[in-house]
Amino acid sequence: MAQQIPIQEGLFTWPSAAPRLLGSRCPGCGEVSFPAQGSCPACTGTETEEVPLAREGTLWTWTIQRFPPPAPPFVGDREAFEPFGVGYVELPEGVRVESRLTVNDPDQLAIGMKMELVVEAFDRDAAGNERMGFAFRPVAA
Repeated sequence: MAQQIPIQEGLFTWPSAAPRLLGSRCPGCGEVSFPAQGSCPACTGTETEEVPLAREGTLWTWTIQRFPPPAPPFVGDREAFEPFGVGYVELPEGVRVESRLTVNDPDQLAIGMKMELVVEAFDRDAAGNERMGFAFRPVAA
């Protein structure tokens, strides 16, 4: 039976009614990273701890991807490609997360706007499982 599975284990909590990205924190210097890392990129410490990150952040910058990315990594029908928003969302922990945005209309995006994490279908694997990825969407006013 087909099911929903994360696009990659360890990126976010799933299944979850309130999913969270999973990052890492260095106990030595306090640096927070996403995705989680086994060593600290700031002080080169060799120990980190997994931490769930905030679900909301601020749109730091963004653009609209109007053409299919090169293959690989793009998979799918190039003729059916639909433009999508992509941006960096700054979380309260100080991490800027590069992410797909659920909005591709430039009139609906603005630097500094509040964004929230969502998990949505990305594609299907060979077994028919729905692979779930993360994205950010504007917080409803």
